[in-house]
Amino acid sequence: MNLKRADTVLLIIRPDNTAQLWVDTAAVAMQILPKREIVAGAAVFEGDIADVTGMSFPLVDIGKEDRIVCLFREGWRFGLFFDFNPRGDLSIIGMQRDLGTLHRRMKYRDLYDVVADEAIFSRLIAAGWFPFVEILGPEFQMFASCCEAGFDLVDEEAKLVAKFGAARIERMFARWMARPHFADKEPLLRSALKSFSAGEAVPVIKIALTEIEGILNEAYRRVHGAGARIGTLLEFAVASAEQRAGHPDTLLFPTAFAQYLKTHTFANFDPEGTPGSAGSRHAVGHGAAAAESYTMVRALQALLTLDQLAFYT
Repeated sequence: MNLKRADTVLLIIRPDNTAQLWVDTAAVAMQILPKREIVAGAAVFEGDIADVTGMSFPLVDIGKEDRIVCLFREGWRFGLFFDFNPRGDLSIIGMQRDLGTLHRRMKYRDLYDVVADEAIFSRLIAAGWFPFVEILGPEFQMFASCCEAGFDLVDEEAKLVAKFGAARIERMFARWMARPHFADKEPLLRSALKSFSAGEAVPVIKIALTEIEGILNEAYRRVHGAGARIGTLLEFAVASAEQRAGHPDTLLFPTAFAQYLKTHTFANFDPEGTPGSAGSRHAVGHGAAAAESYTMVRALQALLTLDQLAFYT
């Protein structure tokens, strides 16, 4: 046993001051929010993970009166969790959540840094991009790296659009249909996806952007019994994402997504000024978006925005 090379060190101190020390011998379980339906016994890859919500030690007996110290590494980063439990009422669920938060913040440190960097994140939003769940990983990281370096995104955007073939689109659609407020819109959403597969950006954008508010309103109505205006709906989406993940500090980035929706998807435009962009629901809905802005890139961004809401509500 060499502590210098250990990945996970877990110390359990019992009420009688005896202790158990586990050095890379305690099984670790991660609680995740998956991007797709996971069959029992199937392999789960990093690309299948939408969010990490908890970390636990399922084979270690931890009681409410115990004290805990856990040191673990993720790459070159180290996390330290401890609870000396002075009241003798250890929250097992709270411990698992906090361990998951530590793991998530270390493993996805680069992603958190991008969202926290106002200059890089504002450039991403201006281009219509966000760390959408569906493209988390190398696909989004490439956009972030290009924005950080000041490079044009055109080539990378074309590559990403090409990756959304029929199989990937169907996986997204299946995810949507699992949500009642999406399922009610099945004919419209199916039409949008067929148009995307056919390379027709205009109907995709016209359908997807104008249905976002309706889907949010239906989700809100199911909870509160009545509809609401868009400002309230955006607040509802953020609160729903935080509740679902169990923590506001999550890979769903609900607060940042609210910023994206307000400054991009629902961005205001001046009907007396220059034409708006097909990325704006208001410009599209009022027929004020420039014709040349109806691109397959904008169409994909509209679908990814809808897809993000499927994880939120």
